[in-house]
Amino acid sequence: MKKIIRRKIDLNFYKDFKPQLKPKKMLELGVFGGSYFGKKIEEFPKSWFKNAKISKNFDVNLNRFKIKSGLSRKYWLEKGWIFKEDPLGWFQWYCRFSMGRRIPIIDEIQIKRWKNFRRHVLAIKKIAKVEI
Repeated sequence: MKKIIRRKIDLNFYKDFKPQLKPKKMLELGVFGGSYFGKKIEEFPKSWFKNAKISKNFDVNLNRFKIKSGLSRKYWLEKGWIFKEDPLGWFQWYCRFSMGRRIPIIDEIQIKRWKNFRRHVLAIKKIAKVEI
């Protein structure tokens, strides 16, 4: 897991973080084939899981687009994208963030990752002229 170097940061990055989907909606769309949390969901609001598509194991049929996408946990660890605060990765961070948890150093890193991904999606849309 990646070690975080402590430094003073500008908290203005929070104002730019405006995801299109909340965790509840993402779970209803079957993100990660329903298996992101396995069945370990106790720390999150029960309302998130009322209509969620969840499974103990990955199920491509639960995913909104019926595709398997993403990279392995091993790859994420090798890239330094997993932190001890959120050992499952970005979505776990986002769920906890949406519930009010703030760790400015981690939040800054994760919001930058979101912004970089958002730019990537916009570039794909422009090139492919498709609705994502």
